[in-house]
Amino acid sequence: MGFEQSAREAGVHLELTHTGTTGVALIFVAADAETEIAVVSGANAAVPPTSPGGAVLCQLEVPDEVVEAAAHGAAFFALNAAPARPIGLEPDLLIVNRLEHEVVSRGKLVAVTYGAEGAALFEDGHEIARATPPMVEAVDGTAAGDAFAACLVVSLLEGRERDDALRRACAAGALAATRLGAQPSLPTAEELTVILAG
Repeated sequence: MGFEQSAREAGVHLELTHTGTTGVALIFVAADAETEIAVVSGANAAVPPTSPGGAVLCQLEVPDEVVEAAAHGAAFFALNAAPARPIGLEPDLLIVNRLEHEVVSRGKLVAVTYGAEGAALFEDGHEIARATPPMVEAVDGTAAGDAFAACLVVSLLEGRERDDALRRACAAGALAATRLGAQPSLPTAEELTVILAG
């Protein structure tokens, strides 16, 4: 099943512009479920700068001017700085792994992920929350960071306490790592409730 079809079935409203050749991500998964990703941007490089307004979660797989336009019109702007590169804006929420944090570190809130060790949330350089993921048998880390980022943003927008939001995000990332692939590995809210109750 393709992205568009499964996204629509999940109730996601899509306004896609098809321009050029689609991008390709080659994902190498090691025996310990760690991933290494090589990306050919394709159509991502041709996304026009615009802002959907409201709450926006963006990655750095698009040109800087697209990221900046999305941030400019957003009521809440979260940036998952992957692949990491310096960028001249301060998001409301910056999400980075420990290596990306060496390249990008500026955000009103900064979430730093540490893989199986969990994550920490910083405000003004001070740690305000830390969480560890539930124990799982990881088979593929592909999309674990995406699951973490999406869950953290949604949890914060729902008004959850920051430590609870971070705990939920760690659980979402852990659940994604138990499944093969990217999109099929993303957990539902119901699956999060089950793993967090256990």
